[in-house]
Amino acid sequence: MDQGPKRRMVEGAARLLAERGLQETTFSEVLALTGAPRGSIYYHFPDGKGQLVAQAVAFAGEGVLERLESLRGRPAEEVASAFFGMWRQLLIHGDFRIGCSAAAVTVATDAPDLLAAAADVFRAWTAQLAGLLVAGGVTEGSGPATATLLLSGAEGAVLLSRAQGEIEPFDQTADALVAHVRGLVARQ
Repeated sequence: MDQGPKRRMVEGAARLLAERGLQETTFSEVLALTGAPRGSIYYHFPDGKGQLVAQAVAFAGEGVLERLESLRGRPAEEVASAFFGMWRQLLIHGDFRIGCSAAAVTVATDAPDLLAAAADVFRAWTAQLAGLLVAGGVTEGSGPATATLLLSGAEGAVLLSRAQGEIEPFDQTADALVAHVRGLVARQ
């Protein structure tokens, strides 16, 4: 994607989804955040807000995949710990106001195309995380279920910490799930 108005709008929409949710991610808010010209909205997103949101979710998803890829070759316990570390940093840096763009869309829409965009992101994260865990020492048979557990645990822990405005629920979840991964590797 080029560095012009379209990219700025997609990045801005991803940020707004993570901070404010789907309902508050309007074209006006995206334009205000990004400084993109009003005329570029329907030029770049002729199908409307749904098109922008789907691209924003995909963009956010790719960012996580890139960070996960940087963990390739690490032991499974380190992969799990670093995965939670990414979300922890987001919570702390965002003062408990930032979450997951794909989750924000999932809980706020019944539009099939937007649900599909979020599902694609979650599937991609789960598949990559499973591959990294297996390469790091978790058995092939345990990889997908463990990745699903880590992802759903992280998403739930983010919600709890955002709601409570404190890191403790997140850290408790992360510690328990990293210990679970440690136990899986030790049993082999």
